[in-house]
Amino acid sequence: MMHNPWVRSPRNLGRNALAMIAGLLFTLWLTVVIILTTTFDSELYSTTEHTDFLSPELNSTDQAAIEAGNCRVDDPINCRDDEVFELLMSAAFEDLRDVYFYQFGKPVEGDNGSSCHMAWRFKHKEANLVGFYKDYRSFRVLRSEDCKLRVAGIGGFHSGGNARKGKFEKAIEIGETVNGDLEFEEPFSDGKYLVYGDDGVKYKSTLHFSWSLLCALGEAEFLNRTLVVDNIRFDWPSVAEGEMVRDFRYYFDLENLKDASSVIDQGVFWSEWGKRNGLEVHVVEGSRVTPLKLAEANESLIIRKFKGGDYWWKVCAGEADRIQRPWHKFRNSRALWDVASTIASRMEWDYDSVHVERGEKAMNKEMWPNLDNDTSPQAVLAALKDRGVEDGRRVYVATDEEEAGLFDALNQRYEVRFLEDYRDLWDEGSDWDYEVRKLNDDIVGVEFDGYMRELVNFDVFSRGKTKVETFYDLTRDCKDGLNTC
Repeated sequence: MMHNPWVRSPRNLGRNALAMIAGLLFTLWLTVVIILTTTFDSELYSTTEHTDFLSPELNSTDQAAIEAGNCRVDDPINCRDDEVFELLMSAAFEDLRDVYFYQFGKPVEGDNGSSCHMAWRFKHKEANLVGFYKDYRSFRVLRSEDCKLRVAGIGGFHSGGNARKGKFEKAIEIGETVNGDLEFEEPFSDGKYLVYGDDGVKYKSTLHFSWSLLCALGEAEFLNRTLVVDNIRFDWPSVAEGEMVRDFRYYFDLENLKDASSVIDQGVFWSEWGKRNGLEVHVVEGSRVTPLKLAEANESLIIRKFKGGDYWWKVCAGEADRIQRPWHKFRNSRALWDVASTIASRMEWDYDSVHVERGEKAMNKEMWPNLDNDTSPQAVLAALKDRGVEDGRRVYVATDEEEAGLFDALNQRYEVRFLEDYRDLWDEGSDWDYEVRKLNDDIVGVEFDGYMRELVNFDVFSRGKTKVETFYDLTRDCKDGLNTC
């Protein structure tokens, strides 16, 4: 029998392995070059794996000018040229070493002939949250007499507005709303459904509403039922009489909820329900009947009705505290996510945070007897010191306190920031304003209301390195009042 000498010889085996590795490396190099030069604006490109192919000297040659025999220094830069694209990416890698890049968009012309704007997705190396954020910046590109191009400077966060609305925006991103309708996709009669009646929760704070809705989603998952959600897309109720109707999508990522959960809009559900006879209903009064007791229910529909003082979230309390709230399916809207990301970026993702809840609770001594004193500036300073927050650190204060200057004492030790310090992020003409106007066809402007402030405050707070909570670190009082811990 003939034997292959390459198999028998260790030396030849090593040569063969080296040849195979070299071939694979060449194939990988060729593939990356093709991607870099042809498909940046339409394909996902993981920049963290291929940075060796970019020029470390941050300069390039204007081939078009050389071929034309003309190297006039003041001629406009062709921002759409592939070599300029590579140059800008190289500069971004060199200048922004504290982030992981995920995807670049093709550069576009900037504010003048020497300016290019480029967008990308990124994640800060110090950020613990899952997901990527967007940035777009201006690049000042200069041409020398020998046609060499170099990046002379990079603007600040979101300084390249011309790159915001191009083809790059068509890529799927966190929080993007594609279709707001929650339609039914399986045979209706075969399904099992869960309806929560109104408990007034939507007239309370956004965090209260989200906590309650998460409980409803958790019970629906536990019972393996589709949750019928009341007015999930439109008609957000408001406490103030006469205030404009709010859209759920201003606050939460409806598309992610639709994709990740079994939910159906109330209007669609009752329309289908009315077309069928003989489907059984099981009515439950309030939160006293636990999800465990409903596990064997066979009716097509379970309806929970709530009376005054009884809330959705209580379904998941007490004996039912094992019901898992699906936090990962409930995200802030794309626009609010971007506001929080920008605030964290402006603080260079290096800050500590404290949540100070006061408002009406601090005035209600009967239900929260210690809260007022426990959230005073002196108490907050003491808590930050006890947690090891060093003098001079940035501290973001997420609070509902309306009294201006109450926390001025914190400035003696820390570089203090509040949500109001970043008003430009939701003013008219901002990215947030642009995104929410797209949701209502640009008919009316949308107020950045208290619900949105709560969500952004909590998001920014949660990204802090050292976090001090109101009802876990500052006060002995119970979150929901006396004797509710």
